[in-house]
This record gives sequence, C-alpha cells and structure tokens, in this order.
Amino acid sequence: MSSVKNNIGRGLNIALVNGTSGQLLKADIFDMYSGDINKLDTFLQDIKRGTIVLAASYDDPATKMNDKVRAQFVELGSSHVNNLGFRDNWVFLGAKGLKNKSPFEELIKNDRKTNKYDGWPEMLELEGCAPRKMD
Repeated sequence: MSSVKNNIGRGLNIALVNGTSGQLLKADIFDMYSGDINKLDTFLQDIKRGTIVLAASYDDPATKMNDKVRAQFVELGSSHVNNLGFRDNWVFLGAKGLKNKSPFEELIKNDRKTNKYDGWPEMLELEGCAPRKMD
C-alpha cells in the first residue's frame, strides 16, 4: 500500500492475504470518520479462515468503530483495538482462526502533549516474519 500506487485513504487500510500462498486476495479502505461502518463490518465477517489480515490506520481509525467491529478485530488477534481512539496510529497483522493474540501489532496514542508532529503521533513501523499458518 502506498500513495504512489494510490491505494490508501483516510481511516483503515486493510489487505487480505492468502495464508498459504501469500497472494493478495483483496484490499479496501474504510473511512472511519464519515464512512459507513457497516461496510467494514461486512468486510470483516466475510474473511475466510486462514486469511492473513493486514491493517494500517491513516488519519482517523476509530470515530465510527463500534463494539461489534472491535470484537471482530479481537477475534483476528488484536490486543489494542479496544483502546483505539481518534487519530491514533495503529498497525496490525492478524488472521482469521488465530488462537492467540498476534505479536504483530503496534499502537501510538494521539496525545497533544506527546505528539511528535503537531497534532499527530509519530509514524509506526512494524517488522517481522509472519508465519504462513498462524495459530
């Protein structure tokens, strides 16, 4: 995902990857400030077991997020989604059918006192080698 490829947008940017082959299955953008939360809810419900889910926030990941959507991210392995707020920076890699919490997740809270860039938290980077089959 990059601005060069013009495939990112405000809110949550999510890519689904086949957990066995590594092939990109689907990618979409969900405007969490003024968009329709039902679009994200349906997208998450339709994810098949064994699919790797990559999510990255841009601008606002949480204004429209409700308890139902948060619970779906928890089922994918998220530890931080319940603490996600306005303009927080969040990156997450989980999987449908994951039995444990994902080790691939970072969150930086939006805080006027500690933000690195005026009204914005600093950039997040997440590195590591994700197993093809996540348990």
